[in-house]
Amino acid sequence: MQQYNFDEIVNRRGTSCAKVDMLRKLYGKEDLLPLWVADMDFRTPDFIVEALKKRCDHAIFGYTFADDAYYESIGNWLHYKYGWDTRREWITYIPGIVKGIAFAVKCFTQPGDKVIIQPPVYHPFRIVPENLHREVVYNPLQLVNGRYEMDFAQLEALIDDKCKMLILCSPHNPGGVVWSKETLIRLADLCARHGILVLSDEIHAEMAYSGNRHHPFSTVSDAAASCSITFMAPSKTFNIAGIVASYAIVPDDTLRHKFYSYLHAIELSDGTIFAYIATTAAYTYGAEWLQQMREYVIDNVHFVEEYLARHIPQIKPYPPQASFLLWLDCKELGLSQKDLVDLFVNKAGLALNDGSMFGPGGEGYMRLNVGCPRSVLEEAMNNLGNAVKQL
Repeated sequence: MQQYNFDEIVNRRGTSCAKVDMLRKLYGKEDLLPLWVADMDFRTPDFIVEALKKRCDHAIFGYTFADDAYYESIGNWLHYKYGWDTRREWITYIPGIVKGIAFAVKCFTQPGDKVIIQPPVYHPFRIVPENLHREVVYNPLQLVNGRYEMDFAQLEALIDDKCKMLILCSPHNPGGVVWSKETLIRLADLCARHGILVLSDEIHAEMAYSGNRHHPFSTVSDAAASCSITFMAPSKTFNIAGIVASYAIVPDDTLRHKFYSYLHAIELSDGTIFAYIATTAAYTYGAEWLQQMREYVIDNVHFVEEYLARHIPQIKPYPPQASFLLWLDCKELGLSQKDLVDLFVNKAGLALNDGSMFGPGGEGYMRLNVGCPRSVLEEAMNNLGNAVKQL
């Protein structure tokens, strides 16, 4: 069995890397540890790189299409990971999940219609519908005994005839919640009853930790299958976000015909050579790499949890059930959001995501990306500890 090295430091500077090369533009300085945007600092696994190199050696990059191997790799992976038996016609390439959400908003809603999101949540869920002149309404998550839960009473109360869509983050970003099957069934029943289409962003699904089973939304009930579009990708899991290898899954015939006809009409369902090759390689050979990477990331989470508990008890990490993103509750520091960001950026030299960008409920939080070598995290925590001591 090959043992992968996740301790290796890879210099990403000067590669048009958003995480590093946009620091000055976004944070005003370059000398920060980049622990923000949601990609990892681990090398893309060798089986993907080799598949891409082999295709490059052919040296002709003409028009291409999704072949049998592409669809079979996705189908086999979905069965292996979730016991989900899909059909080939349910699946189509899309040029990014956020773009897929935008296309679905355009396809199924009109300007002035309402789109429901559940903050604190990934900020494009708000930005995309607003930019398309839809009204975004909030069904905020509740903290119950230290865990995020959906507020179904509030959701039922806010729904009216203008509510056409709900965007679900599953697993949840930034909270790392793996929603229970019971929660998803309840959500599906409510949305199907009110004629609300659920867009389920499941890009972090493969990062569910041991003991936390991810349930694709469309699989939990017939109601869920009838009222949802699922978006998935190998992008986060195998660190290939720049290749853009997302896809949609739509079991319902009526929804699928409408959505895929829209995508086909403007050629948005045609992928690139490298997207097809990278996806096929990831899902054919990726199980062992994923297991090792996930174990490393879980150990990183535990390292941060233990460090904060011992040295900075005022900062409390929300216990994640999935992903390499860690949601930090910093409210006990007693700082304004502006001062909190200043502490991390200018005092500790760390670039994290400002919690307020995730909407209501994000104030007092910061989002930390732990998908990096342990030595980087150790430096980051020491910097933060020293900065907090100076308060």
